[in-house]
Amino acid sequence: MTRRWLALGFLTLAVLLIGIDGTVLALATPFISRDLGATNTEILWIGDIYSFVLASLLISMGSLGDRVGHRKLLLIGAVGFAGVSALSAYAPTAELLIAGRALQGVAGATLAPATLALIRGIFSDPRERSLAVGIWAATFSAGAALGPVLGGVLLEHFWWGSVLLINVPVMLILVVGGMALFPEHRNPDPGPWDLPSVGLSMVGILAVVYAIKETAVGGVRADGAAAAALGVTALVWFVRRQLRLSSPLIDVRLFANRAFSGVVGANLLSVLGLSGLVFFLSQFFQLVKGYGPLHAGLAELPAAVTATVFGVLAGLAVRWFSQRAVLTAGLAMVGVAMATLTLIRPDTSYPQLGVALFVVGVGLGLAFTVASDVILTSVPKERAGSAAAVSETAYELGMALGIATLGSIVTSVYRGFVSPAGVPADAAEHARDSLAAATQVAADLPAGQAQSLLTAAQEAFTAGLAIAAGAGAVLMLASAAAVWVLLRDARLPGQAEVGVLDDPGVHGDSGGDRGVDAAGGAELGDRHR
Repeated sequence: MTRRWLALGFLTLAVLLIGIDGTVLALATPFISRDLGATNTEILWIGDIYSFVLASLLISMGSLGDRVGHRKLLLIGAVGFAGVSALSAYAPTAELLIAGRALQGVAGATLAPATLALIRGIFSDPRERSLAVGIWAATFSAGAALGPVLGGVLLEHFWWGSVLLINVPVMLILVVGGMALFPEHRNPDPGPWDLPSVGLSMVGILAVVYAIKETAVGGVRADGAAAAALGVTALVWFVRRQLRLSSPLIDVRLFANRAFSGVVGANLLSVLGLSGLVFFLSQFFQLVKGYGPLHAGLAELPAAVTATVFGVLAGLAVRWFSQRAVLTAGLAMVGVAMATLTLIRPDTSYPQLGVALFVVGVGLGLAFTVASDVILTSVPKERAGSAAAVSETAYELGMALGIATLGSIVTSVYRGFVSPAGVPADAAEHARDSLAAATQVAADLPAGQAQSLLTAAQEAFTAGLAIAAGAGAVLMLASAAAVWVLLRDARLPGQAEVGVLDDPGVHGDSGGDRGVDAAGGAELGDRHR
């Protein structure tokens, strides 16, 4: 028993760093912009490309792990992640940093599904596995929320590359511990790894996300429409190919089950709100409130703490409440918290923001943990890597889309602000690139003009943040209502294992794993009876 939990401790190192790397650069963007001369567009790609590439490869890497072994793939990915992180930390140009972040996404895609699949193999007891998944999900959520805190500590004392260099020693510890503790876990009869499917899934996800991002920022344009058409075509082709293959990368028929589809959607949306808030509140605290990097990181700590604590407690909560209720409550809490941020102003006191972050963390911890556990127990043990990849893909898409969509609202509102009279036209135009650019411009202006420009820029940025929070709140609350309806009278996979069902007339064997069959809705029954 001790060996299992010790192995879990090492596995959480991987997901902790994956979560941290998704948000750790949020505080470093002003330093990267200054040191590398990065444009506003390059800064957005530095923040997004990691999650984009990671999301596009997760399904493929989860399926690959089912074939070659998740332990082997995890250890190889950890070494690659450490090496790429070290190179990226010393990138001399913005273009090379973007390339390094993309390679980090490739390595990260080998780690994420492998960790959850190994938990599926290590913990055969349903109650232990539910707690283990809760710890795993809490660590993932905490990593995303702790990124700005850790980044703030490092940026107070070191250069921006230090936030990437910390990956190296942690990954080396993971490799040593993994070689000693992790059992190998693979599908004994996986079938061939279909390379055309790998390409189609990657092209489809990347193109669709790119189209959403570009359309949100610049409206409907030819490049965005072309990317959307390419992405949709690739994904439709991917789905049709999976239906024909005897050994698909992912059994897409699972999505015909409304319970499975509902929790995947909840997984994506539960992190969308947090990622957007963390990314732009980091800038708000530094560039509007005047906090230093460490102070700004600590200001976001309530989300990290509550996401961690309630991620673990979620595994216990479903013993007294239905998974449907916990999922809905988690999404609703994030929505309500974001709604309160529609009142944000440059002079808003911290307690209001801290309470909102606290509630967001609670909601994320509950929703993400329960969704991950349901998805993991929806398939046979030998397909755990593919199921884990679905969960991780939803998480990373939520991370990327949160920054892209909410960020586009903030950027659009900000760029429309009117420069105060007396500010030179060229300076005003440069200030509209970003709030960081406005701060740099103001440093070269006379005191009166500088203060007027900063006040106008800060008010515009805050107005954009308030509108983005409102849009996110509407999306979250609508999603909570949709999940409640979709999961009504639905048997959620694995729910019998924790003892609570939405339908009190259905009872399951607590020692068995439940799943969704290929037709998309029937129970597979107890696999280990």
